[in-house]
This record gives sequence, structure tokens and C-alpha cells, in this order.
Amino acid sequence: MIDLITNNAFGTLISRFLVNAIAMILLMFVIYYPRYRNKELVTSAALFNIFIFSVLTVLSKAEFGVAGGFGLFAILALFTLRSEQISKIEITYFFGSVSIAVICAVQGTTLPLVVAIATLVLIGTFIIDHPKILHSVSSLNLTLDKIESCVLADPSTMIHNLSQLLGVEVMSYHVISLDYINDMVKINVYYRKH
Repeated sequence: MIDLITNNAFGTLISRFLVNAIAMILLMFVIYYPRYRNKELVTSAALFNIFIFSVLTVLSKAEFGVAGGFGLFAILALFTLRSEQISKIEITYFFGSVSIAVICAVQGTTLPLVVAIATLVLIGTFIIDHPKILHSVSSLNLTLDKIESCVLADPSTMIHNLSQLLGVEVMSYHVISLDYINDMVKINVYYRKH
């Protein structure tokens, strides 16, 4: 009887891990990487997925309540790549990888429900971030060695000036900092190639 329970628990663990691994691979290696080509993020998100799955699998067997789950996410929030600024899309995919691990690891849900939710996450991601749905816009941080008077007062003129300077279609920009002492402005430019 104990062997049957152990084998059933082990089979469930392997099934959940396979669902987790397949969903993570589809998210990071099939959807994200071909579109954004960021090997570092793919590697870290994939490893975080495996680590979170492992931790939550162990914790779900112990006395672990909702407060513990929020504590785990608080730790992740403090830890998530604070040394390096990453874009919103990268954070979203990273969180997606972690979410898949949580969906697959937390006990109390049936395997068909886990598969259905992971599938919906992947389908939603594929559709919402598809290049034909929303045309790709790139961004870059730019430091200008002169503060133009239109930077805050006339955004449309500044967009036109940035488009001419960079040779791309600037969609918008965001001022990060103004340094009047050194006459410099740091901006984040959102652009699309012609």
C-alpha cells in the first residue's frame, strides 16, 4: 500500500514537473526568445522556474499558508534582478515563467486544471505579444549633451528632432533626468524602424 501511494505521489510530481517544463520551454524558448533574443533572461527565467517549482513542491507538503506564499513573492520582489534594469516586457515574461511554476507546483488542484491554466497562459501570451497584433516598438536610453528647450515644452517638436537625429520613427519619449549643471538630458526613446 505504501509503495502504491509513493508511486502515485511520485507519478503526480513527475507529471506536474513535465507540464511545468513544457509550458516554461514554450513560453521562454518558443515565444520569447525568437522575438527578443535575450539569452540571459531566458536562462535566468528558466532556472527560476525550476527553482520555484522545487521550493513550492516541498513547501506544499509542509504546513504552508497563504501568508507564506505572499512572503515568498515578497522575497522574489526584493531579489528579482535588482542589480540590472530590465524592461517591462522582460519582467512580464520572467513573472510568467515564475507563475507557471507556481501554477504547476501548488497542490490542491487537479492535473487537468493545471494543464488548462498553463495552456491558457501560453495562448494568451502568444496572441497578446504577437508582432502582427501590436507592431513592435523598440526602446533605448539616450543621453543628449544639450537640453533642448522643446524637451518638456513641445513634445511633438522633440519627437521630430529625435526622429531626424536617430533616423527612425520616434513614437514617444520619457525624460529620465535633466542635468542643468552639465547641460545634459537622459531620456528613454520609443521608436519603430521605417
